[in-house]
Amino acid sequence: DKNCLLDIYTGIDTSVFNVGTVTEGKKRHFKVKEAGQFKDAGYLAVVTLEKKYVVIYWAGFYYEVDGKKIPASDNVFQLELKKDQSVKFTKLFFIKHFPYREDIHLYKERTFVRFSQAFRTDFNKLITQHIKKWDSVWRKVDILIEGTANLQQNLRFNLYHLLIAAPQDRGFSSIGARTLSGEGYRGHVFWDTELFVMPFYLYTLPQVAKNILLYRYRRLPKARELAKNEGYNGAKFPWESADTGEEETPAWARDFDSSIIKIQTHLYEHHITADVAYAFYRYYLATGDEEFLKKYACEVIFETARFWASRVFYNRTTKRYEIRGIIGPDEFHINVNNNAYTNGLVQWILSLGHTLFFYLKKRAPSSFSQLKEKLGLREKEVKEWVKIAKKLKLNIDKKSRVIEQFDGYFKLREIELEKTDENGIPLLPNYLKAKDLKYTKLIKQADVLMLLHILTNKFSPSVIRANYNYYIKRTLHKSSLSAPIHAIMAVKCEDMHRAYNLFNVSLRTDISNLYGNTQEGIHAASLGGTWQAVVFGFCGIEFIDDIISVTPKFPRTWQKVKFSLTYRGDRVEFDLTNEEVRVKIVSKKKKKTKVVVFGKPYSILTNKKYKFFKKGVKKEEYYY
Repeated sequence: DKNCLLDIYTGIDTSVFNVGTVTEGKKRHFKVKEAGQFKDAGYLAVVTLEKKYVVIYWAGFYYEVDGKKIPASDNVFQLELKKDQSVKFTKLFFIKHFPYREDIHLYKERTFVRFSQAFRTDFNKLITQHIKKWDSVWRKVDILIEGTANLQQNLRFNLYHLLIAAPQDRGFSSIGARTLSGEGYRGHVFWDTELFVMPFYLYTLPQVAKNILLYRYRRLPKARELAKNEGYNGAKFPWESADTGEEETPAWARDFDSSIIKIQTHLYEHHITADVAYAFYRYYLATGDEEFLKKYACEVIFETARFWASRVFYNRTTKRYEIRGIIGPDEFHINVNNNAYTNGLVQWILSLGHTLFFYLKKRAPSSFSQLKEKLGLREKEVKEWVKIAKKLKLNIDKKSRVIEQFDGYFKLREIELEKTDENGIPLLPNYLKAKDLKYTKLIKQADVLMLLHILTNKFSPSVIRANYNYYIKRTLHKSSLSAPIHAIMAVKCEDMHRAYNLFNVSLRTDISNLYGNTQEGIHAASLGGTWQAVVFGFCGIEFIDDIISVTPKFPRTWQKVKFSLTYRGDRVEFDLTNEEVRVKIVSKKKKKTKVVVFGKPYSILTNKKYKFFKKGVKKEEYYY
């Protein structure tokens, strides 16, 4: 309406700090080494306090008035605008870190060249390049769902946050439990990364999955050190990992009822070591990368098998091996014996280590000899692994076929969950306190069902259904890791109403702030878990050896789902409804691939479209 004077403040804020743990105050992680202006741009050089990394920032700011582009010569200035006059502001920045050196002149020069190239480029051209790059990525990862409008938007919100969290540095970093979007868990890496998040990258952007695994491999020496310090053989990965691979778990934290509790996960939640080994082999199965198997995977799997062989206890009375003093995924029950998830996965890892030892010996004798000598591994030791695996305790009730979550679980207090919140999540009875949950059968998240999810082909449908029916009634879903896994298992057991409810909880975890703590960062596990619920759950995709299996079971509001996955170097395109499956395998080679569609086996050729129909489908089937 009239002339105005704008006060412009731009630049780089050096007053930032991080929030400490519950026993700490605010924390500052850097000191300013140098700051200044150079050729219409501002720069800042800081040095991190612990690792002494040098981080260089360049920032450029310009504004356009009446078509004239004017670079800002300072970070603080005033701009006078006349009535009806408009202004457009543009800011570009560049950030890069380096190893420490006292003289940073070369770092400044190198980064300024990269920054100035962008700063001199027309902004519309930058946007065009940006869109082109993002389009190429979205074509690989997008999932198109014909259903409710907000479903597509919410799903892409999850996919986007997975994409921007992807590490591209060949193992220098990984993905923290809250990605890079907040300070929750201080950026630490948990099992969430390998078990919940990595499958998304594995079947869409496999190089990112490889980077995640290289992060663990680069810290294998530290994992060996951790095992040795605790009196074990092989390698033990930390429950919470950061830069060095050392154990980073804090001593204290807030529980879900806001009480401050002592953290013991690093003392007992050792399944992380089996989780990492599982992820290495899963990468090999999905990519067929023999070099990766020889160079990285076998070493990790052998060293983790060694750890577990030294971690077990032989019970002379029962003549069974046991794993005592453990925490499974259900963290309500601490320091238990023979957790089903842990024992079941360890059993699989020990058998796998034995199989790979002789596979490598036969298929790659040179690599085998080198690795055998490097690790000092002998055949006698490896044969002991399979002996332990066969006798490792796993409690399965013969009559009900329910797997006991840990020794004594069936004898705990039964609590009936009568009320739920607006999302269908069970509410803790008012008379029950968080500290008393250990005396009950109530569990935090998928534990036995997590085992049945990741090793689903090792268990019969009747065992899966029996355990789902038993544990779903006793799960509080007090972790973002819980809803997506239970959604997948609900689909397997054709409990479609609950499957869709739990999927929606996972889908909306952060976009709707369902847990009330999204301000601490996006939940990485629910991002990856949501993708798994769509692909492995509702779309019914399974990769079994060299067979691709497809059995869609959609909720009522979904008409069609279209997406593509990467499998062993090929692109597999899916176009699915409840009654019809269209598949095309795009490959550089002409070959046959085995598929199972709606439970029936077929053999199809690459680079040809195939259409399969489900005969005799009822309209109301799989609807809730």
